[in-house]
Amino acid sequence: MPDPTGRADRLRLIRAHGIGPVTYAQLIARFGDAARAIEALPMLAARGGGRPPTLADPAMIAREIATVDRLGARHVFIDDPDYPALLAELESAPPVLTVRGDTALLARPAIAMVGARNASAAGCRFARELAIGLGRQGVSVVSGLARGVDTAAHQGSIDTGTVAVIACGIDRVFPPENAALQEDVAGRGLLLAEQPPGTEPLARHFPTRNRIIAGAAQGTVVVEAAPRSGSLITARIAADAGREVMAVPGSPLDPRAQGCNLLIREGATLVQSVDDILEAVRPIDPRAVRSPGSTYHPAPVTADVDASERRRVTDLLGPVPVAVDELIRQAAIAPAIVQTVLLELELAGRLERHAGARVSLV
Repeated sequence: MPDPTGRADRLRLIRAHGIGPVTYAQLIARFGDAARAIEALPMLAARGGGRPPTLADPAMIAREIATVDRLGARHVFIDDPDYPALLAELESAPPVLTVRGDTALLARPAIAMVGARNASAAGCRFARELAIGLGRQGVSVVSGLARGVDTAAHQGSIDTGTVAVIACGIDRVFPPENAALQEDVAGRGLLLAEQPPGTEPLARHFPTRNRIIAGAAQGTVVVEAAPRSGSLITARIAADAGREVMAVPGSPLDPRAQGCNLLIREGATLVQSVDDILEAVRPIDPRAVRSPGSTYHPAPVTADVDASERRRVTDLLGPVPVAVDELIRQAAIAPAIVQTVLLELELAGRLERHAGARVSLV
């Protein structure tokens, strides 16, 4: 069957083991489309000293496309006009999202709200009231559909604009008790999944889910959280992305308030009302949210790398992660050459990328 949009080729590349968001973006930027990038993989991996990554099986991709279409969902790629523009600013932005619902909700200002799964009744009530108030101001609320605060946030914003990011396939439900709410979000709001259909909610998927929650919003509000929790991970991802971090204070006697109080001590904005949130992120301008200039652009790569340049970059790498900017400075060669060598090493399975634009040899 003809595939004029290159959807199947893109998915084969994205679903390949060993090709992450940065590498995918660089391949598309260099070769123009996924089909040409796929053809070039053996050559690039050979230059990096290894074997090319194994692409996803075409039959598996055909099944994914059929499942997505059958569910009334669709794939939104990072260069599509309705991909969340704020999320696209992240270097680690997912190359594709599977969505059900109204993508226009992320063309509006958006605030993420996260918190404890075992939240108190008061914490859930306050989260719900904040979500209602944000909706009245035309702000979408983004959360993770988990128990506790997430559920309250979606319930409060279901009538005005709610966005749920799940850590499983678009055809899976988690937690089970939120099955009706998840379907309601897909019908009246927006449901997002990075993982392909059929994927169960494994522990390793939740941190990556959290980066989408933080990345799709102008700020993140934490309502009750333990010091070591996914909510604080989301807050720190938001801070690293230059987004506003806000927290609701609580009693020092309640362990569920310790994470929020810690964030406030570290400089997060104290939130006691919707006005506090709006003041922290103003001006909220939908035109800025949809600005095409805000989309992340991958670092350039080149086909012109000689053996001495490749060796110079490789010799600077080791098992300890190092910032790419530091590699460029020490190698004293063009950034495009350094990025090309890193691309070849990663495709050969010899390089690992870490948070904060750092890399190390495997």
